[in-house]
Amino acid sequence: MVVNGEPVPVGVGPVHPRDVVRVARAGASVALTPDALAALEAGAAHIRTLALGPRPVYGVSTGFGALATRHIPVEQRQQLQRSLIRSHAAGSGPEVEREVVRAMMLLRLSTLATGHTGVRTVVAQTYAGMLSAGLTPVVPEYGSLGCSGDLAPLAHCALAAIGEGEVRGPEGALEPADRALAAAGIAPLTLTEKEGLALVNGTDGMLGQLVLACHDLRRLLALTDVTAAMSIEGLLGTDRVFAADLQALRHHPGPAASAANLARLLAGSPIVASHAGPDCPIVQDAYSLRCAPQVAGAARDTLAHAEQVAARELASAVDNPVVTADGRVESNGSFHGAPLGYVLDFLAIAVADVASMSERRTDRFLDVARNHGLPAFLAHDPGVDSGLMIAQYTQAGIVSDLKRLAVPASVDSIPSSAMQEDHVSMGWSAARKLRRALDGLTRVLAVEALTAARGLDLRAPLRPGPATGAVLEAIRRRVAGPGPDRHLSPEIAAVTELARSGALVDVAEAVVGPLD
Repeated sequence: MVVNGEPVPVGVGPVHPRDVVRVARAGASVALTPDALAALEAGAAHIRTLALGPRPVYGVSTGFGALATRHIPVEQRQQLQRSLIRSHAAGSGPEVEREVVRAMMLLRLSTLATGHTGVRTVVAQTYAGMLSAGLTPVVPEYGSLGCSGDLAPLAHCALAAIGEGEVRGPEGALEPADRALAAAGIAPLTLTEKEGLALVNGTDGMLGQLVLACHDLRRLLALTDVTAAMSIEGLLGTDRVFAADLQALRHHPGPAASAANLARLLAGSPIVASHAGPDCPIVQDAYSLRCAPQVAGAARDTLAHAEQVAARELASAVDNPVVTADGRVESNGSFHGAPLGYVLDFLAIAVADVASMSERRTDRFLDVARNHGLPAFLAHDPGVDSGLMIAQYTQAGIVSDLKRLAVPASVDSIPSSAMQEDHVSMGWSAARKLRRALDGLTRVLAVEALTAARGLDLRAPLRPGPATGAVLEAIRRRVAGPGPDRHLSPEIAAVTELARSGALVDVAEAVVGPLD
């Protein structure tokens, strides 16, 4: 990853979701704004005053969690903060993806910039410097219960900021954190009162993954309409059910948008026109065709709710304790990940259902009893050739995994910290399984696109419509058309990459305009 682009401004207000994607994936640098610098100074001043006072203040002059009753002498407070980071950096397992760590650090920086955490300006500048230099702490996958926020993952980020642990450099090389910081001209942090706590007490890991997931799922739902249109066309389905007046009878915006997409994608199709008259023997299409906008549209409405939750969290200052506008330092429960955990789980349910319907359309193409005149398994010589039989097995296996990934993580809770933290959100776990689910949906839609493309070819001499024909041509530039059996795995991989990159949606939109 090469750091590039105009710096993303980080101020007192929320970071925009598109800027989260820019920093996480495109390596954009960041810059603190003047209002953020002023807020940081004001918040730190309040903490300095309280730190020198006689009254114990949680997180400033006391221990943490179940150890909050112990008052810590001034001379031991730097050690207290350092010990907090070292002890909480207790993750295990494989490394979390770089984009997730960068999103997490950006969102923690965004909360620091509000001034409500009480950290010094140098703490925020260190995080900004690490992001801009492309230094990404190594964060293991396991360790967060989603309350108090994403403690272990955030602690691994903070560990690197104090010059311990390991980081990945801009090109991905693994380096000791102290050496990487020195090479980038960044001094390791020496944390003072409350600063260690402020660096670990947030929902930034699950929020970063939610923002990235929403970005990806919006494009995948557009792709769902593209592949559904190809299947409806190839299986001799009708476009009449997608009429706007029919959709207006039911007041859900997502299905209406999906139906409008399908109508545009199927417009001008010679295949659809060939069986649109009164002599067509097909009375009704199967649900996987006729109800495609109801499922993909319901997923859109679920996504809209998740985007609203993400927007609220992006605008929030999540820490415990927080510095209030009038200078009080108050404990609170805003770090609990339930709002994020719920929508992360909702999205996994929607993803599984969208994929399940896609698999059903693929299966119809392969069955001579239901595919309206196409060869068995779309094979060149059925019996000698197996066609796309096992591609559907792959798709079905992924769908089965997606159904298991749709089991909510947020209904679980494992008490921790000597029962002080007696209810946790498991939001991090919900985010991790959603990432895997989105990868699965991408692959399922790719298999549907591969199958529908072959089905459309086999309808010759009839040709598909302009939009679906453009998608077919894009696939054919990477994968050959019908013929004797070939090694299928590379072809599935090629179409999966077209799906993941957005290329299939792009070529469709070049014909019909932006899809909703």
